[in-house]
Amino acid sequence: MIDFYYGSGSPYAWRVWLALEHKRLPYELHVMSFSGGDLKTDAFRAINPRGRVPAIVDGGFALAESAAILEYLQDAYPGSGPALLPGDVRARAQARRMIREADEYLAHGMEVLGDLLFGAAAPDAAAVAQAREAFLAEASVLEQSSQAPFLAGDVGAADFTVYPIIALALRMQDRKQPQIGIRESLGPRLTAWMRHVEALPYFERTYPPHWKSA
Repeated sequence: MIDFYYGSGSPYAWRVWLALEHKRLPYELHVMSFSGGDLKTDAFRAINPRGRVPAIVDGGFALAESAAILEYLQDAYPGSGPALLPGDVRARAQARRMIREADEYLAHGMEVLGDLLFGAAAPDAAAVAQAREAFLAEASVLEQSSQAPFLAGDVGAADFTVYPIIALALRMQDRKQPQIGIRESLGPRLTAWMRHVEALPYFERTYPPHWKSA
């Protein structure tokens, strides 16, 4: 049984939850409260000294950082469930490239946008517009390089990395500035790809709990 430490709404924690379900691995979900100080406790800092989710403990082995966790799940449990990364070395390299680019560029754009929209009562319109364009530029790269129906062939780590990032950006739009038009500006391939991810049989189980009521 893998202990999985999760925070609702974290795109990085969501990535790991999707991967655990995809790999059909037994796990115990520990929902951590950001506002309640759960990440600052000595017990959790012993698991991840940085005090961030996600983190897992598997047979006494503690690991943080979502990309590393997905690699570990694939390597530690190759025979459980479908693979998270393609078997072909070149296809695997492309999937890893997508993951690295998503973490470095797409996620950065999402975080800048979030800081602007949630950091001030009246965010600077020009800065928001610039952040929006930067985010959509990265989404356009994915639009051009993705393979149907999923990003890197069969569904796996690349999809579980990118989907939560885009989903969080769309939630920001819905809650803060509907007129920002991120959803309306996503390309047809990415829009169709999101529907494929949402149709996965375990998707609803992993949907951020607090998003369902707010």
